[in-house]
Amino acid sequence: MIVPMVCLCLAVLAAYHNSFGGPFVFDDEPSITDNPSLRSPWSLREILWPSVAGGATVSGRPVVNLTLALNAMLGGQAVWGYHAVNLLIHLLAGWVMFGLVRLTLAQPPLAVHHGAVARPLALAVALLWIVHPLQTESVTYIIQRTESLVGLWYLLTLYAFVRGVADGGRKWLALSLAAGWLGMATKEVMATAPLMVFLYDRTFVAGSFGEAWRRRRGYYLGLAASWLLLGLLVAGTAGRGGTAGLGTGVSSWTYLLTQCEAIVRYLGLVFWPSPLVFDYGTATVGGPGEVWPQVLLLLGLVGATGWALWRAPVWGFLGAGFFLILAPSSSVIPVASQTMAEHRMYLPLVIPVGLIVAGLYRLAGRWSYPVFGLLALGCGWLTVARNSDYATGLGLWSDTLAKRPANARAHHNLGLAELALGHVAEAARHVGNAIALAPGSPEPHYSLGLILTRQGRIPEAIASYEKAIEYDPRHAAAHNNLANVLFTAGRTTEAGRHYAEAVRLQPDFAGARNSYSNWLLEMGRTEEALTQVMEAIRRQPGLAEAHFNAGNACAALGRPAEALAHYQEAVRLQPGFAAAHNNLGNVLLEQDRVAGAMEHYAEAVRLEADYVEPRRNLAFLLLQLGRPAEARPHLEALARLRPEDEEIARALARARAEAR
Repeated sequence: MIVPMVCLCLAVLAAYHNSFGGPFVFDDEPSITDNPSLRSPWSLREILWPSVAGGATVSGRPVVNLTLALNAMLGGQAVWGYHAVNLLIHLLAGWVMFGLVRLTLAQPPLAVHHGAVARPLALAVALLWIVHPLQTESVTYIIQRTESLVGLWYLLTLYAFVRGVADGGRKWLALSLAAGWLGMATKEVMATAPLMVFLYDRTFVAGSFGEAWRRRRGYYLGLAASWLLLGLLVAGTAGRGGTAGLGTGVSSWTYLLTQCEAIVRYLGLVFWPSPLVFDYGTATVGGPGEVWPQVLLLLGLVGATGWALWRAPVWGFLGAGFFLILAPSSSVIPVASQTMAEHRMYLPLVIPVGLIVAGLYRLAGRWSYPVFGLLALGCGWLTVARNSDYATGLGLWSDTLAKRPANARAHHNLGLAELALGHVAEAARHVGNAIALAPGSPEPHYSLGLILTRQGRIPEAIASYEKAIEYDPRHAAAHNNLANVLFTAGRTTEAGRHYAEAVRLQPDFAGARNSYSNWLLEMGRTEEALTQVMEAIRRQPGLAEAHFNAGNACAALGRPAEALAHYQEAVRLQPGFAAAHNNLGNVLLEQDRVAGAMEHYAEAVRLEADYVEPRRNLAFLLLQLGRPAEARPHLEALARLRPEDEEIARALARARAEAR
């Protein structure tokens, strides 16, 4: 057993050695970087039931969120750690896959022809499965550990069942039940696992469904009970925030036709994995006429599977396994946010790979082993090449757009990638294309608001944010950013309404609470401001600006000791925060800690040479201390910055006179 495990380990490391630097992209952001449950202080309840938007990938998937929380606890947002865990999950799944295939080939229906070569054939299946480039989306795209992790639980449920019935060990059956329950708490794909185990039992062990039920009724009841957990978790997401289920605006019929196209495409990518597409968007098929060849092919395969289930049970098991595993995401229940996705083939891929291995062995016997090795080398090379597309967000979305030029979401995300690099004109062009392709989508309008704000085009930014809110009145970030630009434009009353709405819609949105607290301070509502900003700090302790605003509120309320603590925390978290250094200097000066005050004023001036307030504070303090020569250069700089300020002019004249 050691040699196959080492081979699989070396293969997966070789295929994914260049995947560790890929950044957080797309759904990684709401599920990882912006996920409040992954920030300290830790709350097990919050981790297992994260208060994120219903459509976020971790919503209703507590086991996935727990693994992300462990990543965050050990390495913060160091991206390599998340990739390492993804790769470990994939390797473990490959090991379990090898074990399951080996045991299955040794079962009575297959042992006559394959029992003696069960180990090399199982290794071939697991090796091709683990390095196939179709798996990259489930491994290299961080948040799709949902797919690889549920694949691991699915495989472990079957493997432990087979070991349990072979060895007569209750511990293995208990492990199978545990894996089944963990899978249900990982992703909805697990819904069909109890059926697959029951079908495996009938096909390879008991010989009939009745006998399987008679022998292991208690086990099956325990496994089926996990559906209750899945139902509870699914209900708690409200249809994944309206993106999945029967109320998404996509009919079951339309979605089913689209899946006919998708499944045939997936099968084609098994044999010729190009082009691989990161995001297919939300397009659907217009009618049966567009996909009639795919419909006919799949009807034939489904019909053959149905016939084989009774006449050739092993073949029936393989066909049913392929369609059952795909069923939760690729049948009649719409997933409107992603109508096609390559990660859905993570586990079903084993069926066609197994058939390829069996077919080649049937044709060439042991001479097929070198062929398996060459196929694995080719697949591994393609996987390395595909991983390079994930190296940057800009590269990934450029690749996606080249393959799907009508994909509005690809245009939008490429625009955001360009904006992150400071390419504002390119960002505006791509976001504009996204709006043209999907005018009713709120996100491109929201992103256009970000771009227009950066360009200083405030009235247009206001209009863009308002349009985003028109299409999605619950868009908390749009309310918050609209409030920011309204505040800048002097429309303070409207700004306050939108700040309050952002906080109401998303109570965990620390940034919105912080911005709201700043508005409340400006309105003189200091106690309310302190309440809001302290809640922001509770939810995101590492937010330096929130500590700064808390310091301002405490200072205004005459609580200098608390103000001092918050300003100190702000500069600890963000050493380049010039305003926090200045205000910290003010509090220290009030406490007659002159040296400390001067140090922080000087640091604020060093950080922002044109920042008038700390330079003025420092210059006048130096004059007061009888050090006019040191005050003079600061006063001269102030005179250039504020030539109309008569007090500065008088202080400069005094410094010059005293310096002489």
